[in-house]
Amino acid sequence: MNITEIKDLMSQFDQSSLREFSYSHAGEQLVFSKNTGSVQAPAAQEAAAPVVAASPAPALLVEEDSPVAVPAPASPVVVAEGQVVESPLVGVAYLSPAPDKPAFVSVGDTVKKGQTLMIIEAMKVMNEVPADRDGVVTEILVANQDVVEFGQGLVRIK
Repeated sequence: MNITEIKDLMSQFDQSSLREFSYSHAGEQLVFSKNTGSVQAPAAQEAAAPVVAASPAPALLVEEDSPVAVPAPASPVVVAEGQVVESPLVGVAYLSPAPDKPAFVSVGDTVKKGQTLMIIEAMKVMNEVPADRDGVVTEILVANQDVVEFGQGLVRIK
């Protein structure tokens, strides 16, 4: 893969809604990630495959047999207080009922048990995600139109 193809892939990845992308061919591995945390390989595969962490835009081209150092975060991560409301299914998260409408909740809002926090679309069905307790929203863990996994944190309520 030449540098022009890599730059083209970087540009397409940067404009997409994908959070991670990896490509392997002929002993070379290309990994793009928009996630802020580092990527951890399972312990059994740690010696076989290198672990690559990337900042939002750059791509790393790595030889399979070369060791890769994962840089430590520059500053400690501050975690908001409260308990996390997890995604009940896989789908696309929508923070408002329509593009021109305000968000269901925002940081600092007081919520009641059963109040809609967001909608997750799965197979063209809109599923409301209700608050599981009364409290105050301290953090929204996903962005509008993010693809979410089952059990992924969505909102933190204190």
